[in-house]
Amino acid sequence: MDVGLPGHVARHIVADPTPETVRHLTATLTMPGTWLKLCAPADTMAPLLPRPWLVKDHEYMMTARLTGLARVAAPEPPAGYALAVTTRAGVTAARLLTTAGEVAARGQFAVAGGTAVVDQVETAPDHRRRGLGSAVMRTLATHAARRGARAGVLVATAEGQALYETLGWTLHTPMTAAVLTD
Repeated sequence: MDVGLPGHVARHIVADPTPETVRHLTATLTMPGTWLKLCAPADTMAPLLPRPWLVKDHEYMMTARLTGLARVAAPEPPAGYALAVTTRAGVTAARLLTTAGEVAARGQFAVAGGTAVVDQVETAPDHRRRGLGSAVMRTLATHAARRGARAGVLVATAEGQALYETLGWTLHTPMTAAVLTD
């Protein structure tokens, strides 16, 4: 998938990485800033990654059931914030905005089949520990269910994993995130 961010040009998610698959991808992908997200622990994947591939993060694929949420009202934004939900080209984004219009927290999803793929969930440093991440995730889950998603999937950092678990998400598999550096 194209990401289009500095240092994160594209992302390839591999559900069942075999040594052959990893060798093929690392031999054919040549654009620096390309990421591999491998559904396997880093201690298993790191030895398969040649230079200039670099293991960056230990991540976690998580899943959640979204059934029953289609009829639930989306949560109200916390006091002092406004919620903006937009959909463009099949991607629905939820943003919590300050009274000055700054993005305090955000996240997005796209539905593939019956699964909502959640991505780029983040809370600005000055707005953390106020329930904004929870509000964004509940909003995304509700809107995804309304669009027909029965399940959700996302890749979490260690910090994000703790939040998602409190919201009913469960660990599916450890992930290895690696980037092509040169």
